[in-house]
Amino acid sequence: MATTFSNLLYHVVFSTKNRLPLIHDEIRGPLYEYMGGILRGEGGILLEVGGMPDHVHLLAKMKTDVAVAIMVKKIKGRSSKWLNERPGSRERFGWQTGYGIFSVSASLADRVRRYIRLQEEHHRRVTFREELVMLLERNGIPYDERYLLG
Repeated sequence: MATTFSNLLYHVVFSTKNRLPLIHDEIRGPLYEYMGGILRGEGGILLEVGGMPDHVHLLAKMKTDVAVAIMVKKIKGRSSKWLNERPGSRERFGWQTGYGIFSVSASLADRVRRYIRLQEEHHRRVTFREELVMLLERNGIPYDERYLLG
């Protein structure tokens, strides 16, 4: 019987390099599936994924024995490599260096899932930069304007 019990839920946000709108409709679904596969391969679970042409949001459950930074690095690195190796890829794909990550209480998971699913509606009113600042402030994370993702 396992002796470690956990429910580590994370809301992860990262953007494309230079905030270019590279996540086209035809690659969005396969990209999201691929990211889910990366998480599964590392023992995690992708609970929700969504975003816009220039950024993604993931709600993921992760294991205790893999550092969050390592997991995000694997997701970003493997997915960009996969996109760049796809036949007929239009542009060179890359992710921004940084990311935002926020712990999520199990009691709020459904609310975060809904937020991620409604990204297109949300971004009719709010820019990515405004969204990121809101997430940082809501989570009590200090930031320097010069280093925001976009």
